Amino acid sequence: MAGAARQRAGWRYRANVAARTAAGTVGAYAVAALFAAALARVLPMPKVEAIMPATLLAFLVGPAVTLWAFLARDPWRAWAGVILPAALFAAIGLLAGAPA
Repeated sequence: MAGAARQRAGWRYRANVAARTAAGTVGAYAVAALFAAALARVLPMPKVEAIMPATLLAFLVGPAVTLWAFLARDPWRAWAGVILPAALFAAIGLLAGAPA
């Protein structure tokens, strides 16, 4: 029991938690925003009307990314699970063209 408490007090454990917290907050916000932007551009409806369903679905993506950040095996996988979808949604948004 003392070994587990001592391990939690170490700087590696604190860095692990800090990296996951950053991935789960800042990363989740970025992924959700890019998801909403990409989806609003590709939905087959007027752009003004496409914003609402894209934003509502982004409210589901944000917590999913946060959960992933804390369920991943290590902080590197947590950040990979944030950066890869963010890059994918950014590419989709750019390839879909300029907003109307």
